[in-house]
Amino acid sequence: MSLLIPLYVHPAEDPGAWHRLITCATRTYAVVLNPANGPGEARDPAFATAAGALRAAGARVLGYLDMDYGVRDPARITEELRRHQEWYAVDGCFLDQAPADSRGLPGCRRLVRSARGLGASTVVLNPGVHPAPGYARLADLTVTFEGPWSSYVSDFSRPAWTERLPAERLCHLVHGVPEPLVPLAVRTAGERGAGVCGPVTGDLPNPWARLTPALAGADR
Repeated sequence: MSLLIPLYVHPAEDPGAWHRLITCATRTYAVVLNPANGPGEARDPAFATAAGALRAAGARVLGYLDMDYGVRDPARITEELRRHQEWYAVDGCFLDQAPADSRGLPGCRRLVRSARGLGASTVVLNPGVHPAPGYARLADLTVTFEGPWSSYVSDFSRPAWTERLPAERLCHLVHGVPEPLVPLAVRTAGERGAGVCGPVTGDLPNPWARLTPALAGADR
Protein backbone atom coordinates (compact mmCIF):
# COMPACT_ATOMS: atom_id res chain seq x y z
CA MET A 1 0.00 0.00 0.00
CA SER A 2 1.36 3.40 -0.97
CA LEU A 3 0.15 6.80 0.14
CA LEU A 4 -1.17 9.76 -1.83
CA ILE A 5 -0.51 12.86 0.26
CA PRO A 6 -2.31 16.14 -0.42
CA LEU A 7 -0.63 18.40 2.16
CA TYR A 8 -2.40 21.72 1.71
CA VAL A 9 -0.48 23.84 4.19
CA HIS A 10 2.29 26.32 3.51
CA PRO A 11 5.77 24.94 4.31
CA ALA A 12 6.50 28.02 6.44
CA GLU A 13 3.36 27.44 8.53
CA ASP A 14 4.11 23.82 9.39
CA PRO A 15 7.73 23.01 8.49
CA GLY A 16 7.67 19.96 10.76
CA ALA A 17 4.93 18.32 8.69
CA TRP A 18 6.88 18.88 5.49
CA HIS A 19 10.04 17.51 7.09
CA ARG A 20 8.22 14.35 8.20
CA LEU A 21 6.75 13.97 4.73
CA ILE A 22 10.20 14.27 3.14
CA THR A 23 11.59 11.59 5.46
CA CYS A 24 8.96 9.08 4.29
CA ALA A 25 8.92 10.24 0.66
CA THR A 26 9.89 6.89 -0.82
CA ARG A 27 6.80 5.28 0.69
CA THR A 28 4.40 7.63 -1.09
CA TYR A 29 2.71 7.19 -4.42
CA ALA A 30 2.86 10.97 -4.85
CA VAL A 31 2.63 14.27 -2.99
CA VAL A 32 0.16 16.87 -4.27
CA LEU A 33 1.55 20.41 -4.32
CA ASN A 34 -1.10 23.12 -3.90
CA PRO A 35 0.30 26.61 -3.28
CA ALA A 36 -2.93 28.54 -3.98
CA ASN A 37 -5.74 26.28 -5.19
CA GLY A 38 -3.35 25.66 -8.06
CA PRO A 39 0.08 27.11 -8.78
CA GLY A 40 -0.88 30.65 -7.81
CA GLU A 41 -0.01 33.83 -9.66
CA ALA A 42 3.70 33.84 -8.82
CA ARG A 43 6.35 31.31 -7.87
CA ASP A 44 6.46 30.66 -4.12
CA PRO A 45 10.08 30.00 -3.06
CA ALA A 46 9.01 27.96 -0.02
CA PHE A 47 6.95 25.57 -2.13
CA ALA A 48 9.73 25.41 -4.75
CA THR A 49 12.21 24.40 -2.04
CA ALA A 50 9.79 21.83 -0.61
CA ALA A 51 9.12 20.35 -4.05
CA GLY A 52 12.83 20.08 -4.74
CA ALA A 53 13.46 18.37 -1.41
CA LEU A 54 10.64 15.91 -2.04
CA ARG A 55 11.98 14.98 -5.47
CA ALA A 56 15.50 14.62 -4.09
CA ALA A 57 14.11 12.26 -1.44
CA GLY A 58 12.46 10.11 -4.10
CA ALA A 59 8.88 11.39 -4.14
CA ARG A 60 6.73 11.99 -7.20
CA VAL A 61 5.32 15.55 -7.08
CA LEU A 62 1.97 16.43 -8.68
CA GLY A 63 0.55 19.88 -9.29
CA TYR A 64 -2.97 20.53 -8.02
CA LEU A 65 -5.46 21.56 -10.73
CA ASP A 66 -9.17 22.18 -10.14
CA MET A 67 -11.53 20.99 -12.90
CA ASP A 68 -14.66 22.22 -11.06
CA TYR A 69 -16.47 19.09 -12.32
CA GLY A 70 -15.77 19.98 -15.94
CA VAL A 71 -16.95 23.60 -15.74
CA ARG A 72 -13.55 25.33 -15.86
CA ASP A 73 -11.98 26.33 -19.16
CA PRO A 74 -9.49 23.60 -20.16
CA ALA A 75 -7.11 26.25 -21.52
CA ARG A 76 -6.84 27.81 -18.05
CA ILE A 77 -6.16 24.41 -16.53
CA THR A 78 -3.37 23.61 -18.98
CA GLU A 79 -1.86 27.06 -18.41
CA GLU A 80 -1.83 26.32 -14.68
CA LEU A 81 -0.07 23.02 -15.41
CA ARG A 82 2.60 24.93 -17.34
CA ARG A 83 3.15 27.21 -14.33
CA HIS A 84 3.39 24.21 -12.01
CA GLN A 85 6.01 22.73 -14.31
CA GLU A 86 7.98 25.96 -14.70
CA TRP A 87 7.94 26.97 -11.03
CA TYR A 88 7.90 23.65 -9.20
CA ALA A 89 9.10 21.09 -11.79
CA VAL A 90 6.14 18.80 -11.06
CA ASP A 91 6.10 15.30 -12.49
CA GLY A 92 2.40 15.35 -13.32
CA CYS A 93 -0.95 16.62 -12.14
CA PHE A 94 -3.76 15.94 -9.69
CA LEU A 95 -7.02 16.84 -11.41
CA ASP A 96 -9.37 17.58 -8.54
CA GLN A 97 -13.16 17.78 -8.77
CA ALA A 98 -13.13 15.80 -11.98
CA PRO A 99 -16.52 15.01 -13.53
CA ALA A 100 -17.89 11.52 -12.99
CA ASP A 101 -20.75 11.03 -15.45
CA SER A 102 -20.34 9.88 -19.01
CA ARG A 103 -21.20 13.32 -20.44
CA GLY A 104 -17.98 14.77 -19.06
CA LEU A 105 -15.81 11.99 -20.43
CA PRO A 106 -14.90 13.51 -23.85
CA GLY A 107 -13.79 16.80 -22.31
CA CYS A 108 -11.80 15.03 -19.63
CA ARG A 109 -10.16 12.85 -22.27
CA ARG A 110 -9.05 15.93 -24.21
CA LEU A 111 -7.67 17.57 -21.06
CA VAL A 112 -5.70 14.49 -20.05
CA ARG A 113 -4.33 14.22 -23.59
CA SER A 114 -3.21 17.86 -23.39
CA ALA A 115 -1.60 17.30 -19.99
CA ARG A 116 0.35 14.33 -21.29
CA GLY A 117 1.33 16.36 -24.36
CA LEU A 118 2.85 18.94 -21.99
CA GLY A 119 4.93 16.22 -20.35
CA ALA A 120 2.79 15.12 -17.40
CA SER A 121 4.10 11.61 -16.76
CA THR A 122 1.50 10.91 -14.06
CA VAL A 123 -2.14 11.99 -14.17
CA VAL A 124 -4.43 11.45 -11.18
CA LEU A 125 -8.18 12.03 -11.55
CA ASN A 126 -10.22 12.81 -8.46
CA PRO A 127 -13.97 12.64 -9.00
CA GLY A 128 -14.18 11.50 -5.36
CA VAL A 129 -16.76 8.86 -6.28
CA HIS A 130 -16.85 5.88 -8.61
CA PRO A 131 -17.11 7.52 -12.06
CA ALA A 132 -18.21 6.05 -15.35
CA PRO A 133 -15.69 3.30 -16.10
CA GLY A 134 -14.09 5.16 -19.01
CA TYR A 135 -12.45 7.67 -16.68
CA ALA A 136 -10.22 5.06 -15.11
CA ARG A 137 -8.78 4.27 -18.53
CA LEU A 138 -7.61 7.87 -18.92
CA ALA A 139 -5.61 8.22 -15.73
CA ASP A 140 -2.73 6.49 -14.03
CA LEU A 141 -4.70 6.67 -10.78
CA THR A 142 -8.37 7.42 -10.07
CA VAL A 143 -9.67 8.51 -6.66
CA THR A 144 -12.96 6.63 -6.32
CA PHE A 145 -13.70 7.70 -2.75
CA GLU A 146 -13.11 10.98 -0.97
CA GLY A 147 -15.04 11.58 2.19
CA PRO A 148 -15.28 11.10 5.95
CA TRP A 149 -14.37 7.94 7.79
CA SER A 150 -17.97 7.57 8.99
CA SER A 151 -19.22 7.31 5.40
CA TYR A 152 -16.34 5.08 4.38
CA VAL A 153 -17.27 2.63 7.11
CA SER A 154 -21.04 2.65 6.56
CA ASP A 155 -21.85 3.66 2.97
CA PHE A 156 -19.04 2.45 0.72
CA SER A 157 -19.98 0.17 -2.17
CA ARG A 158 -17.78 -1.04 -4.98
CA PRO A 159 -19.04 -1.44 -8.57
CA ALA A 160 -18.04 -4.60 -10.39
CA TRP A 161 -15.88 -2.83 -12.99
CA THR A 162 -13.35 -1.82 -10.33
CA GLU A 163 -12.61 -5.48 -9.63
CA ARG A 164 -11.08 -5.77 -13.10
CA LEU A 165 -8.56 -3.00 -12.44
CA PRO A 166 -5.18 -3.48 -10.76
CA ALA A 167 -5.29 -2.13 -7.22
CA GLU A 168 -2.53 0.36 -7.98
CA ARG A 169 -4.92 2.21 -10.33
CA LEU A 170 -7.40 3.06 -7.55
CA CYS A 171 -7.15 5.39 -4.54
CA HIS A 172 -9.32 6.17 -1.51
CA LEU A 173 -8.89 9.48 0.35
CA VAL A 174 -10.51 9.33 3.78
CA HIS A 175 -10.60 12.18 6.28
CA GLY A 176 -11.73 12.41 9.87
CA VAL A 177 -10.08 9.09 10.74
CA PRO A 178 -9.54 8.72 14.50
CA GLU A 179 -5.78 8.59 14.91
CA PRO A 180 -5.68 5.09 16.44
CA LEU A 181 -7.65 3.81 13.43
CA VAL A 182 -5.33 5.12 10.70
CA PRO A 183 -3.70 1.68 10.21
CA LEU A 184 -7.19 0.16 10.00
CA ALA A 185 -8.15 2.70 7.33
CA VAL A 186 -5.11 1.64 5.28
CA ARG A 187 -6.00 -2.05 5.60
CA THR A 188 -9.64 -1.33 4.72
CA ALA A 189 -8.63 0.46 1.53
CA GLY A 190 -6.61 -2.59 0.50
CA GLU A 191 -9.51 -4.92 1.23
CA ARG A 192 -11.73 -2.72 -0.94
CA GLY A 193 -9.44 -2.92 -3.93
CA ALA A 194 -7.43 0.31 -3.63
CA GLY A 195 -3.66 0.04 -3.76
CA VAL A 196 -3.21 3.73 -2.88
CA CYS A 197 -4.82 5.62 -0.02
CA GLY A 198 -4.58 8.82 1.99
CA PRO A 199 -6.11 8.58 5.46
CA VAL A 200 -5.96 11.77 7.54
CA THR A 201 -7.24 12.72 10.97
CA GLY A 202 -8.23 16.22 9.90
CA ASP A 203 -11.78 17.15 8.99
CA LEU A 204 -13.63 19.73 6.94
CA PRO A 205 -13.31 22.44 5.76
CA ASN A 206 -9.67 21.51 5.00
CA PRO A 207 -8.80 18.01 6.22
CA TRP A 208 -5.53 18.09 4.26
CA ALA A 209 -4.15 21.09 6.17
CA ARG A 210 -1.86 18.95 8.31
CA LEU A 211 0.00 15.69 8.09
CA THR A 212 -1.51 12.92 10.19
CA PRO A 213 1.11 12.17 12.88
CA ALA A 214 0.70 8.43 12.44
CA LEU A 215 0.87 8.59 8.64
CA ALA A 216 4.58 7.89 8.39
CA GLY A 217 3.95 4.50 9.97
CA ALA A 218 0.58 3.78 8.46
CA ASP A 219 1.73 1.17 5.97
CA ARG A 220 3.86 -0.86 8.35
